[in-house]
Amino acid sequence: MNPIRVMVVDDSVVVRKIVTDVLSEDPGIEVVGTAVNGKVAVAKLEQLKPDLITMDIEMPEMNGIEAVRAIRGGAGGGVAGRGLGRIPIIMFSTLTERGATATLDALSAGADDYVTKPANVGSVAQSMESVRQQLIPKIKGLLGRPVTPVRGATPPPPPPRPAAPRTGPGKKAAVLVIGSSTGGPEALTRVIPALPGNLPVPVLLAQHMPPVFTRQFAQRLDRLSPLRVVEAVDGTPLMPGTVHLAPGDHHLVVRANARAAFTTSLNQNPPENFCRPAVDPLFRSAVAAYDGAVLGVVLTGMGADGRNGCGEIRNAGGTVVVQDQATSVVWGMPGAVAQAGYADEVLALDRIAETIQRHLAGAVPLNSATTMAVGGRR
Repeated sequence: MNPIRVMVVDDSVVVRKIVTDVLSEDPGIEVVGTAVNGKVAVAKLEQLKPDLITMDIEMPEMNGIEAVRAIRGGAGGGVAGRGLGRIPIIMFSTLTERGATATLDALSAGADDYVTKPANVGSVAQSMESVRQQLIPKIKGLLGRPVTPVRGATPPPPPPRPAAPRTGPGKKAAVLVIGSSTGGPEALTRVIPALPGNLPVPVLLAQHMPPVFTRQFAQRLDRLSPLRVVEAVDGTPLMPGTVHLAPGDHHLVVRANARAAFTTSLNQNPPENFCRPAVDPLFRSAVAAYDGAVLGVVLTGMGADGRNGCGEIRNAGGTVVVQDQATSVVWGMPGAVAQAGYADEVLALDRIAETIQRHLAGAVPLNSATTMAVGGRR
């Protein structure tokens, strides 16, 4: 198998060297060239023919967002028309409000994923290790190559027992839970805004994202959607028409008290499937709280997070819908669910929102006397 050909785009000499040195250590990756800004990168594409690009955001002459737009078909018509196809792009971002906003703009422009720049790590060796653990798995995952787990990480548990064959409709859902990762921000901006503001159930969402990014992303989805979208906080009552997005570095779960009142709960338990927030703990908690009356949706993402949670949803009588391979940036998470036999439907992205509404048609919110008037936009 030929090495993955990577072009590194960054205006910092130090960053270019760190990234180039780290990637060159891996026999499965070849750095075929570098560029000091987006304009140079676009000019070099036909010569270098990379399989993947790593792209800084803030650069002179043409920044990373402008370069993504040019490559994807904005300025200059894109590279696909020149026979280069769709080249995966991974952005380098900073863990700041400004960096989060710029990264979300880059993802909206067509970037596939991002990694955070190492900050305050104290040495070049630590910076290299940070890049090594974040970047190499994403490069290989986006190109469909085997990914070596991060050193010291606990492997995911085996899948639960096979779900029983569906002999009739599942339980009528009282809650909607959604999980996503690589490619998820763009997929979610197409699914969540397409749902009506009077959705009859609460929505909980786990997207693999760091702190700061989740707050910015929730605000962005809220502006685009008839639903109310918030970054989840601990102890909030679950209401129809409101989407709770798991905050970075926290698992989001559902809690039910003795009066059958449902609330959000946050924790910093160990990462699952190498992630925090993770999809599996959210899905498990929803099954336990709502006695299986759950609609679970898994969108594009790397790895297998959500597979086991979907198994529990199906085994408890709930329903599972996943995105198909053709429309996923990476068919890792939805593919793991489908291949385990837990998916009731495997659908193109543009059919997910209508399918959610079909499954929730006629749903009556639990605690409806206190929640029917709450949720959605005011």
